Amino acid sequence: MRWIWIDKFVEFRSGQFARAIKNLTLAEEHLHDHFPGYPVMPASLIIEGLAQTGGILVGEAGGFTEKVVLAKIPRAEFFGVACAGDQLIYEVTLTDLRSEGAVVDAKAFLGTDLLADAEIVFAHLDNTRANQIFGPKNFVFTQQLLGVLDLAKAQQRAKELDGKAVEHEVNGEPSATPPAP
Repeated sequence: MRWIWIDKFVEFRSGQFARAIKNLTLAEEHLHDHFPGYPVMPASLIIEGLAQTGGILVGEAGGFTEKVVLAKIPRAEFFGVACAGDQLIYEVTLTDLRSEGAVVDAKAFLGTDLLADAEIVFAHLDNTRANQIFGPKNFVFTQQLLGVLDLAKAQQRAKELDGKAVEHEVNGEPSATPPAP
């Protein structure tokens, strides 16, 4: 079973806000067991998707120099279920960032309907102690998980370059001065 519960970032504002999506399909193993005949995304995995979205937001705000771990979930409310064929939209806002950790406000939506609302607290592990216990490899921000953020950044750069190219067209024709690289 895969452990990445985000398919794509659709918005990422460093140190402030992240919006990600998760498409639920019957190709995912957990939907065959929970519940047979009525495949629903387990609430714990929705929380994990919110935590991964928030964890990347918190980690990126610090340049991924700290190991960021989920410390606690003081509040989590659910208002429905997500089934195979649904698309979850995760919205996470960084509300407090300190040297010892961070707090995010996290919401999951089905379309415009609020599905889950949570507060998630993250801790920054002391690098010296964390390296003694876990080793130098960052077990939280794996290449696979960070690849989701890299893709979003590459898509954003492409949009920005496209926008600059469009700005340099006059009446549908390219202007005499092309955009600078």
